[in-house]
Amino acid sequence: MSAPLRIVSLLPSATEILFAIGAGPRVVGVTHECDYPPPARRLPRVTSNAVVAEGESPASIDRHIQAARHAGSSIYRLDERLLYELRPDLIVTQELCDVCAVAYGEVKRAVRRLPGDVLVLSLEPRSLEDICASVEEVGAVAGCGGRASRVAAAMRQQIAQVAALDPPDPKPRVACLEWTDPIMVGGHWVPEMVELAGGIDPLGIAGTPSRYASWTDIAAARPEVMVLMPCGLDLAHTLELVPSVAARPGFDGLPCAANDRVVAVDGSAYFNRPGPRITQGLSIMAVALRAASGDAAPAGAAYWNQPATSRMALMSPRPL
Repeated sequence: MSAPLRIVSLLPSATEILFAIGAGPRVVGVTHECDYPPPARRLPRVTSNAVVAEGESPASIDRHIQAARHAGSSIYRLDERLLYELRPDLIVTQELCDVCAVAYGEVKRAVRRLPGDVLVLSLEPRSLEDICASVEEVGAVAGCGGRASRVAAAMRQQIAQVAALDPPDPKPRVACLEWTDPIMVGGHWVPEMVELAGGIDPLGIAGTPSRYASWTDIAAARPEVMVLMPCGLDLAHTLELVPSVAARPGFDGLPCAANDRVVAVDGSAYFNRPGPRITQGLSIMAVALRAASGDAAPAGAAYWNQPATSRMALMSPRPL
């Protein structure tokens, strides 16, 4: 089979993978959330948000999403006319999470209306190794197998390097909040990241979806490190949410608060998206679990106890 000449990515992580393996020049359309690498921002956007307005609170966003699900409505709009005009011969999407991308069924229906034989590749990673394998899978389909193998090998090497570090003694209990109101704790690869980085995640379950949790659950876990990684939010927006978490009953009595180990991260870039930058998230986690009060945060993260000027200086991600 010849390599596809026109590719549409319906997933931010897939967009990152395609550019990382050298298929970027053949990407002709992306989603409204595809913001990395920078050239992707200039491509036609085939999706838009159907239920959430910019600037809404986490609680309001969650209500809109749940209402749409209850009504059987899509969270995203797919511009089928634009998709037709772009005439892709490969569409990369996913079935893993209906909050992360256009529903798979909607994609399949749209593809039936497109001319020609359009291949749909669905990515379903649930672990760090699955993410590496996804890079190789996209490479094989996109005709970039060699470069994809090198990217995946580099990712596996970075994972192995973190796993080989001497763990903190004792290993800290870590709470990873993937949403703040209502609270959701990270699942899929996030608990695995905590374990490899040297911590214990008493709340998340590796390989399973992120789940809702009560503040009582969080407090009962007595986390010694709290990592705030709201899905889809960058570091600046995550920092804006920390005061609402810190206002929860008993927050000041948690070990993570008492020891200044509340960490805000760029979840959108390094933790939520199953793409090449997930290994940088693992490195951020490893540094955060070993940090002492007053230590500088790694790029892409900020400790809440630091002065505002110091936090702001850390908001521009740089390679670790």
